[in-house]
Amino acid sequence: MASYEMPTVSINETDPDLVIHPLYDLPEKKRETDHLAPMQMTLSARISLITLRAYLILMGGMLLYHVLDLAGLFGHK
Repeated sequence: MASYEMPTVSINETDPDLVIHPLYDLPEKKRETDHLAPMQMTLSARISLITLRAYLILMGGMLLYHVLDLAGLFGHK
């Protein structure tokens, strides 16, 4: 397997057309989110998320029922 050296780019480079691939870029410092309070939601956003949760649970239940039915666990035809 051939080894690959990462290209070195000067930080003082002022070429506006210079593009650095994210794999070769220096990693950024991540933001700390431990001190943030829970995000405020509007009533419509809260209702939408509860509806989405209920829909996903219902679809998961229907999928589970269908799989168990195909496996023959309910004994009906």
